[in-house]
Amino acid sequence: MRERAVASWARIAGLGEADCCEFQRSAMGIKGLQGFVERVCPDACRTVDLREMAQKHCIDHPDSSPVIVVDAMSCVKYWYTPESWVCGGQWREFLAVLEDFIKVFMAAGIKLVFFFDGVVESKKRDEWIKRRLQNNKEIARIFQFIKTHRKQPGREMFVMPSALPTFTRFALKSLGQKTVCTLREADFEVAAYGLQHNCIGILGQDSDYLIYNTCPYFSIGKLCLDRLVTVMYSREDLCRVLGLSLTHLPLFACLLGNDVVPENLLEGFWHKCLVSSPRKNNSYNRRTNIFFAVANYISKVPWSYSSLKHLEDILPLGSDKTLLCRGVESYLLPGQQSPWIPPKVTSCQMFSLQQETAMCQDKEVFQLAKEQHVQSENYTIFNILSKGEIECSNSLEDESDTEIPGQALIYRPARQHVYSILLESGKGGAYSFVKEWFVYFGNPLKQPELIQPVQPIPGGGTPNLKTLWFAKGPDVEKQRYSTFLACFHLHDGMEYLQGLEAPVAAFCCLLLYLMMQVSSLSMEDLNAFVALVLCLKGKSAAELASLQLAQVDSRGVHLGAVVVRGLTTLLMASSACGFPFRMDDLMPWQVFDGKLFQEKYQQSHRGCSLEELLEGNESLYTPFKNLKSFICKACMAKKRTIHSRPRGNGFITGTPQREFNPRFQQTHRSSFVPPYHNQTRGFLWRNPQPQGKKKGREYRSGHPDRRRRFHVPSW
Repeated sequence: MRERAVASWARIAGLGEADCCEFQRSAMGIKGLQGFVERVCPDACRTVDLREMAQKHCIDHPDSSPVIVVDAMSCVKYWYTPESWVCGGQWREFLAVLEDFIKVFMAAGIKLVFFFDGVVESKKRDEWIKRRLQNNKEIARIFQFIKTHRKQPGREMFVMPSALPTFTRFALKSLGQKTVCTLREADFEVAAYGLQHNCIGILGQDSDYLIYNTCPYFSIGKLCLDRLVTVMYSREDLCRVLGLSLTHLPLFACLLGNDVVPENLLEGFWHKCLVSSPRKNNSYNRRTNIFFAVANYISKVPWSYSSLKHLEDILPLGSDKTLLCRGVESYLLPGQQSPWIPPKVTSCQMFSLQQETAMCQDKEVFQLAKEQHVQSENYTIFNILSKGEIECSNSLEDESDTEIPGQALIYRPARQHVYSILLESGKGGAYSFVKEWFVYFGNPLKQPELIQPVQPIPGGGTPNLKTLWFAKGPDVEKQRYSTFLACFHLHDGMEYLQGLEAPVAAFCCLLLYLMMQVSSLSMEDLNAFVALVLCLKGKSAAELASLQLAQVDSRGVHLGAVVVRGLTTLLMASSACGFPFRMDDLMPWQVFDGKLFQEKYQQSHRGCSLEELLEGNESLYTPFKNLKSFICKACMAKKRTIHSRPRGNGFITGTPQREFNPRFQQTHRSSFVPPYHNQTRGFLWRNPQPQGKKKGREYRSGHPDRRRRFHVPSW
């Protein structure tokens, strides 16, 4: 598997500039600066051997290990090397890739520290919206391609599987890595950490790291993983080519346009600089000439705050004349100063004010939420308690499929219950609205949607948050679980669900919620989901990677994205309720695989036998029957009847099918028996374990002396 991962990495890292359009678009920074350095400043692009740099660090600093701080958000798309990306994610393959990535650095004695964006700062919201709307167009083109060709597009159209950054964070943590979720924009915290901890460098793909005065910047896009060789970008050589000093770089970045100062405000300024620039070269493109012209202008500006104020006066900054000052300040790391701006409130002082303006005024609750947020031990909870605002990026959803609502709308009722649990101690005892920036078809994102919290237990009051988070004992554990179920309108069935193995129980909750929320979901869809979670058991990453699909169905792609986003909703609810489920139990590699789901979805909708759906495994019949029966009965109790609606016309079988046992037999049970019982109840289930970990529990069920021939023509 490692060889496959390294080969895939080489293929992705070797993509040309045009092929990497999706990658480049999602990395923030100064437009065109990375390309400028590579084309015009070749001396600033130095090939380095990270093993040699680590060895040198050990010689120079014998008391500290070599550390690379990783901007994970700009790396995650390079890490995703599985060939299939539209079907919902190849999560076990991806987990194996991450494990191999870490092992290569560990073998070289290099420790990695991973940083993830924990917030979208207000100054970047406009840019965030612009990119999300652009991603909507790209996703629409992907679905059009799938419908036309019935296959996945080429890598040039690649978009990340839904929720990939979220689950990458938890994957790395599960692999024993230090993983930090930031309290402000990640590039600042990455640069600050690299400087303060004497790291040998930053690994990422964001041109802002050329501006920060911090440790060296290494390219993830140029990384040759097997040799640990990459490109290091030199700020000093960039300054030499531009005729500037390191102190100039923050102002240079702002006058080129960045995430603080919009480019559209600078066109007039650029024109004036170009007219007076002595370095204009017709062989360069306009952007390159702008770089040289702006650098020439800055080199002549006196180093003083009054000079910056003069610049703010001549630029069309509108009502916000502090944009330039704030932009320069955003690049100053702790302890650093600039001649362009006066000393101001420090970051530490700024964050000490955070509690005073938070939605949650309980200091104990707020502090725990903050600690868990930073340590990647909860999901979105701190964002809600601190600002009352959350966001969700694009999902691979088909905007033309009117039968399936956007996942943002499907899971909104569950989120409203979570908001109620979290904000029960809000200011004045009254609920506050939560601001949602969720991407879905029809939402122009011109302003956040104001969502009202709703109590999960009608008339029963909201459970006390401090009890859910801090109290101990069996009664509290029961309350955590029941409150979690209430978020998904599952007030009954607690005893049955607690008897299931935890990942299966969580997935069962999700399926129940989906079947009740989305009326267009059919019996065929339910069969595919249940078969998926059963057949996934025990399959290795290599086995899943070898699975070949004859075609890809667009509705199956859409449903895969909806299910994966549902897992993030389970994460949010469990975090709010004091963790009735472990985080590891809610990860997609436990219950979902995109290609396997596509296979089960197509098999189910073309009316294949249950024997084929369950891959000839007789032992899965009773679990399948009981899980499905439980979901159907729960839906009927809510007056939701699940109908058969096969959509299989045109599906092709593809690769030859295996020979199935004609006597596909299964224990007969007349009663309704939970298929997966936990160890405390005497029944055991073998759970797939990461390589090298202790094996889990084995499942056994049935009476061998009571068997019948299994044949179910319709389910």
